[in-house]
Amino acid sequence: MTQKLDNLQAALESVLGGRIKTFKRDRGEITITVAAADWFDVAKQLRDDARLRFEQLVDLCGMDMSAYRDEPNDGPRYCVVSHLLSVSLNWRLRVKVFAPDDDLPMVPAVTPIWTSANWFEREAFDLYGILFEGHQDLRRILTDYGFIGHPMRKDFPVTGHVEMRYDAESKRVIYQPVTIEPREITPRVIREDNYGGLH
Repeated sequence: MTQKLDNLQAALESVLGGRIKTFKRDRGEITITVAAADWFDVAKQLRDDARLRFEQLVDLCGMDMSAYRDEPNDGPRYCVVSHLLSVSLNWRLRVKVFAPDDDLPMVPAVTPIWTSANWFEREAFDLYGILFEGHQDLRRILTDYGFIGHPMRKDFPVTGHVEMRYDAESKRVIYQPVTIEPREITPRVIREDNYGGLH
């Protein structure tokens, strides 16, 4: 496994060079970070270069890093994480791309390179509001077309903004303001005096 990772690391450094912003090797996996401006060209090289041959994009997801691991984040808020697979060379790679603008998060679409990215990019747009420049059909995929906001953002309320129900009188589905009242539930803890052997 170590030799295989050494080979992949050497190939990545040789092909991509200074376009790798960060390189992390941990638990038998390699993660690289590239700039959003370089992402499309890097993705093409990852697929086409004979030393790498990442023919498949296995997964792509968005992330809101605003409070990652319950710690404040001082870098860009939105990240796109892609998992690539080389079937011919039998190795995997994780690539992170941070959107440079938190107010309008945007990274290049890689659907022209890996068609499997299509629905993944739509999902990241729908849930996080990350725009994929060059995507042919960027529209919501999981939420309703009239949905307001992006539900996986950390500042999105858990109850949402509106609720939907069927109205028997008008014989249609209607939207209305959320009727759930927020409340804080603190469990009551009862312990014996000598609980756990402590006196």
